Amino acid sequence: MSVSKEKFKKIKSKYQYLSSWAIWATEGETPKSNVGDLTILDPDCNKNLLSQLNTEVVFVALNISRGDIKTPFGNFHDHRPAATDFKIRFAFKDTPFWGGYMTDIIKDFEEKISGKVKDYLSKNRDFEKQNVDIFLEELNDIGAKNPVLIAFGNEVFNILNRHLKDRFKIIKVPHYANYTNKEKYREQIKTILKF
Repeated sequence: MSVSKEKFKKIKSKYQYLSSWAIWATEGETPKSNVGDLTILDPDCNKNLLSQLNTEVVFVALNISRGDIKTPFGNFHDHRPAATDFKIRFAFKDTPFWGGYMTDIIKDFEEKISGKVKDYLSKNRDFEKQNVDIFLEELNDIGAKNPVLIAFGNEVFNILNRHLKDRFKIIKVPHYANYTNKEKYREQIKTILKF
């Protein structure tokens, strides 16, 4: 699987602050080193990038927890010390899922506490449905034909299952912010996805 340069530019133009790709710079001195190095997602800097991208694997999180993403594809590549994005890199490095597309099911809804998002959605089912429709448009825009949807956590899984269980294969994995170390997280992922 790969993505053409033209398709990559279109995706970047429309979704650059909402999405990303499951590719990170190599770990440095610490487990969190280089997570925020986004030159890895620049085809002019990383000549192998386009051949690594895979729109048939789509990672789905709930919503953006920080609204200050100002760098293209900065979502899921948070360099801040408190961030846990490094666990995703560790879990999926050297697996068939490396290079997948990454996005949130709920757009433009900044909230760190997932319980508050869940409460809002339970009272605003139309808003949830609108976001699922936006997600389907996004899948179409990236050229996904029959993607496997990998849901980070219960709430995302429940939303995807409610609306899309008859259309896509949906696999639930633990959220990367769960209190576990990166090694245990990778083992959990490995058991679920069988790689």
